[in-house]
Amino acid sequence: MTTPPAQDRLHAQLAFAMEIDKLRRIVRRNTLMDGSRRENDAEHSWYVGMLAMVLAEHAPPGTDLDRVVAMLLVHDIVEIDAGDTFIYDAPAVEAQLGIERKAADRIFGLLPEDQAKRLRALWDEFEERKTPEARFAKALDRIAPIMANHHNEGGTWSLYKVTADQVLEKVKIIEEGSATLGAYATEIIALSVSRGHLARA
Repeated sequence: MTTPPAQDRLHAQLAFAMEIDKLRRIVRRNTLMDGSRRENDAEHSWYVGMLAMVLAEHAPPGTDLDRVVAMLLVHDIVEIDAGDTFIYDAPAVEAQLGIERKAADRIFGLLPEDQAKRLRALWDEFEERKTPEARFAKALDRIAPIMANHHNEGGTWSLYKVTADQVLEKVKIIEEGSATLGAYATEIIALSVSRGHLARA
């Protein structure tokens, strides 16, 4: 691997920095917890990164927290090209990975080769969920919208007629990353059903 001259390297890094600013424009389905507006991808990435720091004790023993936070910072960058995919839209989810892989090739490819490899490896690790770090990161990514909908009288669950069974299916991924957070997610889903904010079926 060759290292580009300093100016070329800087220009590549700045091109990437300018590109990822677009993440602030990608509006997600989920709203803020107060329901005032929909969140954007950059806000979501910041929020789940903060959750990783605050909820670190609920990760499997020995989890590398720095890697978890790094994964969460890069995990949605591909949505600059691919857009936000609604998790309960099965056909869109099925098509999502191929689209996002092309986006990862392009966006991480803007960086100098060494940095491109490192950030792309973090993104791949997150998607593959084979490490404790990736599973914990994915758990946080999944629990954040559940928390938002629970505190927003059903939020997107109500809007898109999502059922408790559909949400509970997603809890399996949370349980893989953290038994504690999986139990908490199950509890607040049951509470949302009892309050009429989430349909039983």
